[in-house]
Amino acid sequence: MPDATPAAVPRATDIVVVGAGPAGVAAAKAAVAHGASVTLIDSAPLLGGQYGRQAIDSPYVGVPGVQHLPNTVVWAIEPGRRLHLLSGPLDAPNRVASVLDAPHLILATGAYDRAIPFPGWDLLGVHTAGAAQALAKGRREAIGQRVLIAGTGPFLLPVAESLVSVGSRVLGVLEANSPTRWARGALTGLHKIPELARYAAVLAKHRIPYRTKRTVIAAHGIDRVTSVTTAKIDGAWNVVPGSEQRVEVDAVCVGFGFVPQLDLAVASGCLVYKGFVRVDSAQRTSVAGVLAAGEITGVGGADLAAAEGEIAGITAAGGRVPRAALRRVHKGRMFAEALARAHPVRPGWRSWLTPNTIICRCERVVHDTLRQAVDLRGAADSRTLKLTSRVGLGRCQGRMCGRAVAELTGIPDVVRRPIAAPVRLGELSKENRHDPGTA
Repeated sequence: MPDATPAAVPRATDIVVVGAGPAGVAAAKAAVAHGASVTLIDSAPLLGGQYGRQAIDSPYVGVPGVQHLPNTVVWAIEPGRRLHLLSGPLDAPNRVASVLDAPHLILATGAYDRAIPFPGWDLLGVHTAGAAQALAKGRREAIGQRVLIAGTGPFLLPVAESLVSVGSRVLGVLEANSPTRWARGALTGLHKIPELARYAAVLAKHRIPYRTKRTVIAAHGIDRVTSVTTAKIDGAWNVVPGSEQRVEVDAVCVGFGFVPQLDLAVASGCLVYKGFVRVDSAQRTSVAGVLAAGEITGVGGADLAAAEGEIAGITAAGGRVPRAALRRVHKGRMFAEALARAHPVRPGWRSWLTPNTIICRCERVVHDTLRQAVDLRGAADSRTLKLTSRVGLGRCQGRMCGRAVAELTGIPDVVRRPIAAPVRLGELSKENRHDPGTA
């Protein structure tokens, strides 16, 4: 595999695409096809994102004509679309700093797993669905030998497929919602039937039970998870009394949908509406020269992301968007809306919590501390809440707990992080950043 370390000074370019998942790759390909020079930036060593994740030892597959900067994070954006980059493995002490100006910027930063806290979710062996799949697909590593998968949404199925492919025994897939919700959106998802049939065949081959209206409400263990409590839940996700069961596991995988990664979009000044970046039919945001595609405009899967990416790439390159691409986006958004209706996260999950349940894993803030910050100390905004409880002040800056905290307190999670990725103080103090326009 070729060296994945980019040059210290990236070349000047017409279009910069941040994110090399289905949306970013499609945007880069479309822009190059329309004559633009493109730089594609991604924090992973290989292309594909979570959906197209490749094994770490697989042959490198690039996009012809594109300057690809792997292992590179955009940790800040200045006005005028000036990007501050750090290149090198995330845990490397000698990452290379550089600056890149983007005449046109396409944000395709994707989404990350939505986490719902429950007693014991901080134990070793409790993984999000995306993390479990990343280890299985990217490194061929199993998170455990006896694994239970729980949550809601179709993403649980490919995760089960990935886990059995690396030798895990999947004890079951627990879907928290009702199967009747699937039927309501069936007509918009007919093109997904072959894929669904493949997953059904995997479950049947490996004798993996698929149970609905049931989920994991607690994990147990001392140093790591050794068992979980599952329970039947009603339509609001309240536990049905007497339905609790204890299951021995050495790992558990939970997935409750996705949260868009909005840091760079917010830093760029893009309008966010109902939790997603607002775009027009050509994928243009409210900021001139900035476009967005993929999960940050609405979670809808790889097909929709790629269609949006194609449109963004063509638009940024000054081309004319074909009607076929617009139709694919329309079809994909209809399917995404059907999935959102079929797999909501209901408020009953809050009843699973105990006073000592950890909500913020970074700062070890428990549910009772959060409640006291609101009820006893009068926290009424996100800043006061953070100062009185320390929730969201850790390494992840509230990315894991922010949405749960908002639902528990009624205080909106405001995403305003000028630093979009963890940066060492030593890296901030370096003076060797280069401007490719003047180097």
